[in-house]
Amino acid sequence: MSKVKNQFVCRLCGGFSPKWQGQCPQCGEWNSLEEQVAKVVTTTGRFQSLAADGAIKNLSDVEAEELPRTPTHLAELDRVLGGGLVTGGVVLIGGDPGIGKSTLLLQALARLSESLPVLYVSGEESAQQIALRARRLGVPAAKVRLYPEISLEKILHALEREAPKVVVIDSIQTIYTEALTSAPGSVAQVRECSAQLTRFAKRHGTSILLVGHVTKEGALAGPRVLEHIVDAVLYFEGDTHSSFRLIRAIKNRFGAVNELGVFAMTDKGLREVANPSALFLSQHDVPVPGSCVMVTQEGSRPMLVEVQALVDDAHAAQVKRLAVGVEQNRLALLLAVLHRHAGIAAFDQDVFINAVGGVRIVEPAADLAMLIAIVSSLKNKALPNKMVVFGEVGLAGEVRPVQRGQERLREAAKLGFTHAIVPKANRPRQPIEGMTVTAIDRLEQAVDAAFW
Repeated sequence: MSKVKNQFVCRLCGGFSPKWQGQCPQCGEWNSLEEQVAKVVTTTGRFQSLAADGAIKNLSDVEAEELPRTPTHLAELDRVLGGGLVTGGVVLIGGDPGIGKSTLLLQALARLSESLPVLYVSGEESAQQIALRARRLGVPAAKVRLYPEISLEKILHALEREAPKVVVIDSIQTIYTEALTSAPGSVAQVRECSAQLTRFAKRHGTSILLVGHVTKEGALAGPRVLEHIVDAVLYFEGDTHSSFRLIRAIKNRFGAVNELGVFAMTDKGLREVANPSALFLSQHDVPVPGSCVMVTQEGSRPMLVEVQALVDDAHAAQVKRLAVGVEQNRLALLLAVLHRHAGIAAFDQDVFINAVGGVRIVEPAADLAMLIAIVSSLKNKALPNKMVVFGEVGLAGEVRPVQRGQERLREAAKLGFTHAIVPKANRPRQPIEGMTVTAIDRLEQAVDAAFW
């Protein structure tokens, strides 16, 4: 057995200490010492390169070929992954407790087990609990291999013996290695275990999916290096009180980022939603004031989202500005632009903005839709039926173009929308059948076009 010597390193100044203590002896910072492996005496070498060949060569001489992908048979998950699991790829999935991470991976493994050897490593639940979940979901789990274990050394030995093609580790915060004395879930343990599992995946061509805990702020728990080590980082989003779940790619070395997959939680597990635009559009019998439909772009997928605004007289000295699903600071900025360049003031009004369906819009293409919805609520006048709006609004009152404007318009036309207000640079080159497009380049023009 290898002889291991550990040391404690300050994460701020990099100072060393032979044992843990509350205060760094070099910089004086409290609770900054983290355990690391200082030296390992072994004949083979503990740290090995992930690359098969370390020789120096010209980039043009490297033979580049597409890595084979394994579809998970869940179309929405495959979309986010970029087409499926990559051989030797490591995927980290994070999300709030109870959001459905384990359910999704169990469903994916059950479908993959029909054609590939798979292994589910559980560090949080017993075999009986997982069996009960599989029975409740009705998934074909006869060929799913299960291993309840938290020791990294035993897990690696089991992987060598079983030789699975796809492995789920649930979760990485429960795994520990005997080379470190710190508790499972600590920074050193998470970093070391994820590095060893990644090395195994690259060496044996095994696809590994890691489940990661999140902090109360919503970020992945553990060291940030965990996200750098893996090949793809997926976030599971959604309100536990709602049946809809969104899975978003934050990092993907083998595909596009910001792709979005949509699922609905049912009593039989997660069900794919083929047309997510229907989820984010409210069904009104007649047009209502304060409602505006926009087309947002999530990766390669255009989606229609309804943005709702409520403007009401302020009944306190401090007016309220509340945004749900869009950036809070962006709302205050846009209200100032609306006053300066369109002559519409809301300084004595409470303004509330909401993106329907719990979706989170991060792109500036929602600027124009937010302002049109605010003006609609302020004037108590509904927008024309079947109208979509998108565009970025600048501080000078100009409406700037957004990416993939043609695809957004085609998606809106496919869903029956007949009118669109878009930036002039996003005007379609060829007329879109059944849709009238109004191209504008100023905010005041957009307001006039929406409320003619």
